Amino acid sequence: MDIGEVFQKFISDFLTTRWQEWISTFAQLASVWYARKNNIWVYPTGIVGVVLAAWLYFFIAHPPLYADGVLNLYYLVMSLYGWYQWSRKKEEIIIFPISWCTSKEMINGIILFIVSWLAIWALLHNFTNSNTPVLDALVSATAATAMWWMALRKIENWLAWIVSNLVAIPLNFYKGFMLFTLMYVVFLLMAWAGFVSWKKMAQTTPTIKT
Repeated sequence: MDIGEVFQKFISDFLTTRWQEWISTFAQLASVWYARKNNIWVYPTGIVGVVLAAWLYFFIAHPPLYADGVLNLYYLVMSLYGWYQWSRKKEEIIIFPISWCTSKEMINGIILFIVSWLAIWALLHNFTNSNTPVLDALVSATAATAMWWMALRKIENWLAWIVSNLVAIPLNFYKGFMLFTLMYVVFLLMAWAGFVSWKKMAQTTPTIKT
């Protein structure tokens, strides 16, 4: 496929973008914006986006992006968990402030990533008709790790999001989700901005022990 064909495919698919993809895109962009600002609205806006994205991945993509669909359901669960964690305060001080991962949290995150990637790939390869099992599993595993770190306000979540977005961009283009493709390009830029912003905020955020 040459550049002209790529452009034509992009325009054709973009013009037929479904309303669910539009709403999901704007909701998820708002969620990442709020995440960068360390604002709890990251979760309610994100919930709207991931529910619609899961529907698209399961019922519109051909063949379905099973791992991405399940991933968005995981996002839903982790969004509820993160919403609760971010709401917790003690004497008006945030219990889970922005911070770097401890050695244990880093190791747990890497284990979560490796186990998730292998498990999701195996499921996709053996039990579905997915034609992109490796990349689909990679997007899901890195994002699952990022979501867990984000719920704990760990700066490394942004690095995991960067990797996930780099893979999600060509994957969504290949599946014909042009608006999602653009969304992940913006996500990539916002993830880097979030990483820089959270590093600065970590230096001034008060910490307490529970």
